[in-house]
Amino acid sequence: METKEVKYLLQRYFNGESTEAEERRLEEYFQAGNIADEVAEYAEFFGGISELASVAGEETIEEDVMDFILENEHQEKTKYRSMWKMVTGIAASIIIVLGSFLVYQEQQKPFDDTFKNPDEAYAYATQTLGFISGKYNKGLAELSNFDKLKKANKSIKKSTEPVIDFYKGVESLNQVKQDQHSEIDSL
Repeated sequence: METKEVKYLLQRYFNGESTEAEERRLEEYFQAGNIADEVAEYAEFFGGISELASVAGEETIEEDVMDFILENEHQEKTKYRSMWKMVTGIAASIIIVLGSFLVYQEQQKPFDDTFKNPDEAYAYATQTLGFISGKYNKGLAELSNFDKLKKANKSIKKSTEPVIDFYKGVESLNQVKQDQHSEIDSL
């Protein structure tokens, strides 16, 4: 299938307008493995749907999809918590090391003006700040994975938004039906 046709079928699928044959074509396309980069983010979604459909009967597929979505949301929150713990741990470590270094330096010799020449003092300060900057950058290097995690989270959220919107629509329809039944019962 061409990418243009796949995009069209995806649009119909997420709008709830696709036929069963079109849905099967999409599943076959994503299971085939030769997926265009433009629609690669949906491969995991359709793989999960296909896996759930093969394991469970048609009656429980909706419940299984919701369970899958809720599990992923919980895992994402747990990942963010562990990332936040790591970031705060790195910051605390830097503060402790820097504080220990300063206390150690202060205890070694009494404070007096160690440089008579301002140029020497400037050179020493530049060297010290370079050392601290290197350690700080090394700590920040661990945060580069945070952007990757954020990017992965966006694609998961984007691919599950139509499903969530669909269930919100179903819930609002159920609420309208309940309201109508209450009005009829009150008459």
